[in-house]
Amino acid sequence: MAVEKVVATDSAIELIEKLKKRHGPLMFHQSGGCCDGSSPMCFPEGEFRVGDSDVYLGEIGGAPFYMAKDQYEYWKHTQLIIDVVDGRGGMFSLEGPEGKRFLTRSRVYSEEERKELQKEGL
Repeated sequence: MAVEKVVATDSAIELIEKLKKRHGPLMFHQSGGCCDGSSPMCFPEGEFRVGDSDVYLGEIGGAPFYMAKDQYEYWKHTQLIIDVVDGRGGMFSLEGPEGKRFLTRSRVYSEEERKELQKEGL
């Protein structure tokens, strides 16, 4: 059983598809910093440079999702659920002009999922 570290709601997938049509391939990054960094940020793929201080969590809507390592330490016991709500998000995130913003929700992994992640060394 592969445990998904990040998933997206149907509403988020719908917005991702709309943004892909307008901007091409996308990527997400959540830094955990103040202000904009505490929300998942959506960029054209390759526009945000990821490196050794970032963790790849998976894909949502075909877009890779990364999180800063130090932030991941706080979230690693949970599955991230990327949702979308009305309102203005980060000023550099592509969904801003849509009047929407991506939002991270989470749920704690089950005991079975935690054991599977431990097998994978995570």
